[in-house]
Amino acid sequence: MTPLSTAGSLQSGDAFASFRIPASDRSERVARGKRLREHTPHHSLGFWQPTADRPDVVDFIKNSHQGRLEWLFALRVGRMAASPFGMLRGSAQLMAHDVANLPSTGVHTTACGDAHIGNIGFYRSPEGNQVIDLNDFDEAHTGAWEWDLRRLTASIHVLGRDNGATEEQCGEAVHNCVQSYREEVSFLSKQPLMWRAFNHLDLDALQESSTDEELRGEIQRAARAARKRTDDRMLPKLAGGATSATEIVDAPPLVTHPDNSTREMIAEALDDYLHTLTPQWRRIVGGYSLVDIAHKVVGVGSVGMRSWVALLVGSREDDVLFLQLKQAQRSVLAPYVHGERAWHNHQGQRVVEYQQQLQTVSDPLLGWTTVGEHQYYVRQYRNMKGGVPLESMTPSALVDYAGITGHLLAKGHARTSGASVISGYLGKKPPVTKAFQRWARAYADQTEKDHAEVVAAVKSGRLPWEDPLTKTGPRPIWRPTEV
Repeated sequence: MTPLSTAGSLQSGDAFASFRIPASDRSERVARGKRLREHTPHHSLGFWQPTADRPDVVDFIKNSHQGRLEWLFALRVGRMAASPFGMLRGSAQLMAHDVANLPSTGVHTTACGDAHIGNIGFYRSPEGNQVIDLNDFDEAHTGAWEWDLRRLTASIHVLGRDNGATEEQCGEAVHNCVQSYREEVSFLSKQPLMWRAFNHLDLDALQESSTDEELRGEIQRAARAARKRTDDRMLPKLAGGATSATEIVDAPPLVTHPDNSTREMIAEALDDYLHTLTPQWRRIVGGYSLVDIAHKVVGVGSVGMRSWVALLVGSREDDVLFLQLKQAQRSVLAPYVHGERAWHNHQGQRVVEYQQQLQTVSDPLLGWTTVGEHQYYVRQYRNMKGGVPLESMTPSALVDYAGITGHLLAKGHARTSGASVISGYLGKKPPVTKAFQRWARAYADQTEKDHAEVVAAVKSGRLPWEDPLTKTGPRPIWRPTEV
């Protein structure tokens, strides 16, 4: 494994705690990036070979479920076994091991940690505008920029194969992603820091950046659907058709209620969460009253993590607010950055602060709390969230959309640290894009092999399984009160 430099580390704000520290010249940082090519040539980024100590895939899945809810293990396996892309989505921890043992420049930035193509989507800015950005930060951490770009490009190739694209079309999509990342990080590295801080991609700009007619149509439809995902529209769905805030209706195993003692613990934790908000938002959110709490399963990699939805009501029965409390554990990147020594006292706070670093605009209700021995981050559950459908994306749309994802990843990295160094390293010549194409294709092969092993383990009974669509199949003991 190539050790990472601690220069520019964003583990805390201490490095930027004084105006009296002079900034280094951009040309010096670009030159430093160019010198890194001697240690880590562009072609080396295309290398992939599993390490001798790479975990057995089935054992990895079993071990990665430690600390999760046992009764959801079979559902998590079902979602990973559904397709190679599902396998990649659910195996961020395994991929962290893989990429951390590959050639790296050692340049730190704030890494998303789970920057696959499905973790990009729409949401509402505090000003009420619909924007698109990275939108999953459970694994966010200081780390190498290559780790994020490796996960993103591999996911593009895997998704392309799942959707019937040719190898040439998958490679073109990866090329477009890397090229967009390289051009955007170069452009942003030349801009003032404050300009970068406000730079974002809203719906109008997204439409303009898309050249594929079919993708533009998908964006419009997805954006319209996302605009309907608000608290008032969510109420009838979670409340069994009711239009007033009364209760969240059980829908086992995906929606279940805790016992009274657990509910009281979560209610106390929500009160503590208020103190992590700014005074303005603390006053607004504090004006709501808690009505109900339920556990709601979300995601693929997140299945088995504790995820609570709280229903709150304001001064009118149709004035509702849904908050989500999502369990936060140590980032899968952390062991490969600083070993066993934890940098972060509260993992929910880590998620919130790194999300605010990577996104141009974030949910103003982001905060954190603790329930029992588990740490959580808190956010709005419905905030015009949504995304472009991936399972039906045509090859030409994938090529176009891959460029958008590369743009957004570069924007996040450039907001944090290392943009000029990364730009200097990447340069303008073809070898780096070709290297990532080789990497993505090779890791797509590995993902398909891993997926086949999981499917075989399900058939042989080594892994429990539950159909993610019908929720049928053998299910472990159901214990919805675990916190």
